[in-house]
Amino acid sequence: MFEFVRAHTRLFQFILLLLILPSFAFVGMQGYTSMMGGANAGVASVDGRKITQAEWDVALREQTERVRRQNPTIDAKLLDTPEVKHQALEGLVTERTLQAAVNHQHFTPSFESVQDKIFNSPEFKDLRNPDGTVNKAILAAQGLTPTGFIERVRQAFALRQVTSPIETSAIAGAAAPKLAFDALLQQREVQLQRFDVKDFAAKLNPSDADLEAFYKEPANAAKFQLPESAQIQYVVLDLEALKKDVSFTEEDLRKYYEENASRYGVPEERRASHILIKVDRNAPAEERAKAKAKAEALLAEVRKNPASFAEVAKKNSQDEGSAVNGGDLDFFGRGAMVKEFDAAVYAMKQGEISNLVETDFGYHIIQMTGARGGEKKPFDAVRAEVESEVRKQLAQRRYSEAAEQFGNLVYEQSDSLQPAADKLKLQIQTATVTRQPQPGAAGPLASAKLLDAVFGNDALHNKRNTESVETGPSQLVSARVVQYNPARVPPLADVKDKVRAQLVNKLASAEAKKAGESRLAALKATPSDTAGLDAAVTVSRAKPATFTRAQLEAVLGADATKLPTAVGVVADDGSYVVVRINQLQPRDAAVIDDQRAAQQYASSWARAEGQAYMAALKSQYKAAIKVAAPASAASAP
Repeated sequence: MFEFVRAHTRLFQFILLLLILPSFAFVGMQGYTSMMGGANAGVASVDGRKITQAEWDVALREQTERVRRQNPTIDAKLLDTPEVKHQALEGLVTERTLQAAVNHQHFTPSFESVQDKIFNSPEFKDLRNPDGTVNKAILAAQGLTPTGFIERVRQAFALRQVTSPIETSAIAGAAAPKLAFDALLQQREVQLQRFDVKDFAAKLNPSDADLEAFYKEPANAAKFQLPESAQIQYVVLDLEALKKDVSFTEEDLRKYYEENASRYGVPEERRASHILIKVDRNAPAEERAKAKAKAEALLAEVRKNPASFAEVAKKNSQDEGSAVNGGDLDFFGRGAMVKEFDAAVYAMKQGEISNLVETDFGYHIIQMTGARGGEKKPFDAVRAEVESEVRKQLAQRRYSEAAEQFGNLVYEQSDSLQPAADKLKLQIQTATVTRQPQPGAAGPLASAKLLDAVFGNDALHNKRNTESVETGPSQLVSARVVQYNPARVPPLADVKDKVRAQLVNKLASAEAKKAGESRLAALKATPSDTAGLDAAVTVSRAKPATFTRAQLEAVLGADATKLPTAVGVVADDGSYVVVRINQLQPRDAAVIDDQRAAQQYASSWARAEGQAYMAALKSQYKAAIKVAAPASAASAP
C-alpha cells in the first residue's frame, strides 16, 4: 500500500521543498591523489584542523573494502566516479563537523548509557545472544572486539546527540501534510489519442538525394561517426593464471587437510537450558550473597529432580527471553556465549547440571541438553575442495613476487608482451577497444584505468606496452596497441541503412507532431468531440499508466481550472499524444492515508531541519572543501 511513497521519497521531498541530509557513507576513492600533491596535502578543513589526502584515502579505502566484502559482485566502476568520490569527501567533512560540535558542546555519553543502549535497544538485537550478551563471533567477523565495538557505539551515540534534538523536534500538524500530499497525489481522469511514429514512417520513402543531403548536414555528422578505436594485445596476471602453474604433492594435500581439519567438518554446537538469577558483579556483598543463596537453593531443587528443570526455569529464571521456554537457549556454537558460560557448557556431558556459573549477569544454573556436529568429513570427500584451496594459497604466495616480475618485464621490454607471457606462462589475448568501456564489456576490458593507459600517448603513438595496471583485486594487466583507428565518418554506402532509419524517424516524428497538434487544436475548440480518444483512465504520480515522468508532469501540471481541457505531449519515440483531461479526483487513500502522510511529512521536515542545522554548524566551525566538485555534482539541484 505504501510502496509508492517509499519508492518516491525524494520526489516528495522535492515537492515539499525539503532536502535530504547528506549521507555519512564513505565509498570508493582513487584518482584524486595526484590533484592535491601528496598524502599530507589538505583537501578540506574543519575547526582549524585540516583533513589530509592520506586521511581521506585511508577512510575511503577501508569503506570500499567493506562494501566489496558485503557485496562481492558490485561493479567497481560504481565506486570510482568523481561524483561518488566528492560525495565521500563531503561525508568526511560532515563527520568532522559533528565531532567538533561533540568536543565543543561536551557531548560525552557515559559508559553505562552506552551499555544500556547496546543491551536494550532494538537496533542491536541481532548482535545479542539469547542470554543478552554480545555475540563475539559476529563482532569478530567484522574485525571488532567487544571493547572496540562499545567505543564505536559511544562515538556514534555522541555524534547523534548533536542533531537528534533538532531532527526529533519537527511537528507536522494536520493541515500541512494533507495539503501537500493532496496536491502531490492528485488524480486526473484522462483520455488519450496517440499519433504513432511507425504509422507515419510506413508512408515515407525518402530518395537517395534526401539521404545524401541528410547525411551531409553538419549537425548529423556525429550521429554516423565511428569512434576512435584500437586493436590491442594484452596479458592478464591474476590468481587464476597463477593457479594453473602451481605444483604440489598428494602429501601436501593431506597435510593441509590435517592442519585444517576443523574446516572440513560440521561445526560442533551444543544446546543448553539455564536458570539465571541476576546480580551485578559490582553489587553490594549483601545483595550478591542473597542472589547466590537463591541460586543455590534452585540448584539443589533441580539436582534433586532434574526433570523439573524447565518448570523451575519458567517460574524462577530472570532471563525473560528464555524463561518462557523453560530456560532453553537452543543450539549455539563455541564462543557464542560469554566466556564463563561457554566454558561450562562445552565441559559438560548431555543431561548434566552444572554448579553455579558466575558471569557479569549473575548466577547461572546450566543443563546441557543436546549436542550436534563436530564430525570430520573424510579426505576423499573433500579432496577437490582441499586442492582448490591449496592452489589458491600457493597462487597468492606467488602473486606478490610475480606482480613485481610482471611490472618489470612489461616496462623493461616495452616493445613486446611476449617476454612477460613466456616468463609467467600467460596467454596473449586480443581485442578491439574504445576510450570508454563498450556495452557488455567485462573484466579488464571494462577497466577505465586500462583504457586510459591504452589511449595514452606512449602506448598509442610509440606502440609501447602500457605500464602494469591494476584492474581488479589481485589482477594486473598490460596492453599494447597493434593498430589505431582514428574517429571517422564512414562513406554513405557503409551506413546507408542507418541514415535512412534516422531520416525516416525524423520525418515521421514531425508528421506525428503536426497531426497531433492539429487534433489538439480541434479538441480545444470543440471539447465534446471525443472521436478517436481511448477509454478514460485515471492517472497520478502513484499510477503513471504508460506515461514517462516528464509526460506525467505535463499532464498533472496542466491548468485544470476549466474542464474538460487538453494538452499534447511528445513520447520518447517521437510519437505525439493528445491528452483530454476530464475531471480531477482526490488522492487515493490506499496509497497513503492521513496518518502515514503526517509521518512522512514530519520525517522530511525533520531532515530539512537537520540539514539546516548542519549547514549552520559547518559555518560555525569553518568547514571548507578545497577539492572542486565535479561538474555534474555542482550543477545538481
